[in-house]
Amino acid sequence: MSERVPSDHPSVTSLHATLARSGGTRRPCLRLPDGAAAEEGDVVRLLLDGITTYGRVVSDSTGLLVRGSYDNERLAREPREGENRLVEWCDEHDRGPEDAVELDELDPGFCYGLREPGDRLVYDVPARPNESLQDIASSLRE
Repeated sequence: MSERVPSDHPSVTSLHATLARSGGTRRPCLRLPDGAAAEEGDVVRLLLDGITTYGRVVSDSTGLLVRGSYDNERLAREPREGENRLVEWCDEHDRGPEDAVELDELDPGFCYGLREPGDRLVYDVPARPNESLQDIASSLRE
């Protein structure tokens, strides 16, 4: 079951992040700030306007980033097949490369919320999956 948490709650760490260009394209991606608890290879939940999406953390010469956010974990691992919801969010909020955003760390290394600076949001934070079920799912992917 999810838990409702406002972005200004004391349990939420708000990190200043920026949007960057995804490789040589004009598509925006999310540059993770140094304080984020995610690691390269993690698939994190990214809450965009109340919708849970999934993004894979990758690295480049500058640091960690999320190149896109998708409807499920499989699409986050195989992004060529799905719609990039991060690009849609940026278009809807008129945000692009080099623009500042707030990255709310709702469950470090697992779930983050994205919002425009100065906005206050209430998130429905998803619960972490049962570890034994996650282990079974991981073994099936291998």
